[in-house]
Amino acid sequence: MHQSINATRRRWTSPFAAFRRAATLIAAASLAATAPLAHAAWPAKTVRLVVPYGPGGSSDVIARLLANEMSKTLGQAVIVDNKAGASGIIAMQEVARAAPDGYNIVLGHVGTLAVNPAMFAKLPYGDEDFTPVALLAKVPMVFAVGAKVPAQTLAEFVALAKTQPGKLNYGSAGNGSAGHLAFEMLKVTTRIDVTHVPYKGTGAQLNDLLAGNTDAASAGPPGFIAQAKAGRIRIIASGSPHRLDALPSVPTVAELGYPGFDSSQWFGILAPARTPPEIVSRLHEAAVKALGVPAVRARLEEDGSTASPMGPAEFAKFIRAERERWGSVVRKAGLKAE
Repeated sequence: MHQSINATRRRWTSPFAAFRRAATLIAAASLAATAPLAHAAWPAKTVRLVVPYGPGGSSDVIARLLANEMSKTLGQAVIVDNKAGASGIIAMQEVARAAPDGYNIVLGHVGTLAVNPAMFAKLPYGDEDFTPVALLAKVPMVFAVGAKVPAQTLAEFVALAKTQPGKLNYGSAGNGSAGHLAFEMLKVTTRIDVTHVPYKGTGAQLNDLLAGNTDAASAGPPGFIAQAKAGRIRIIASGSPHRLDALPSVPTVAELGYPGFDSSQWFGILAPARTPPEIVSRLHEAAVKALGVPAVRARLEEDGSTASPMGPAEFAKFIRAERERWGSVVRKAGLKAE
């Protein structure tokens, strides 16, 4: 026992042991001191903003507007990476699994955050995988028909659909997309039977509407407005509570005899869960600053969108409320993942 105590004393009083203890303490103190500096130095490289849909739609337009201005504020490039497919699940899952360092963020959307949880029995991502950063904008949905469809108004389209149940079809940017849910809401409201044709993004959806392969479509105004002005498609109604400044002659569904109809979509930025608060704060500040740029606001209004900035906590609460609202639409329409 006496020898054991002496051995222990020798081990702890060894100059080498003392040196190791001192080095360990210095290293720990150094890490603690430099951690805030590491966050302060963020970003040190390119930030990737993942978009769950293809080029050409509202999500892509908003992402590119924001990325350009956020790059100026952050001092590093913010690039847009379109990851279309699987109702936005591919993009959401990729960012959910990314390192929580602020270099991979995602453009969350009504479809990926409020609709998918109601449509899919099991998702590879959930609230616990993300940190809300900021709500960006709200975008009304518009309803359009192809140039060859014999309907000039919403009333005429509804009447046409009722004469041939299940024969007409409509395209959307994908299963569970805002356009999909907006048209399903219209179907339930007007009691028509129109077949859904999902695409991988608004661009592909619009191309088939222009080609006459689909009869109708619902999407955000970007892309549709230019084609409507050229006479290639007809926008017969908007799903917003009020007429859009960008489309003053287009009536809302609500004013056409369906009060309370509102199928607006929205977009916001999310980071992986456990992203440091300092980085979340910088991302939020950069996004809000971008929304305040006059040129950005003008472009959003031109496309029928409205800047609607919210902070992380408020955005998280908003997502929960929207999930309840759109979940009700999914249940009433009897929708399931296709």
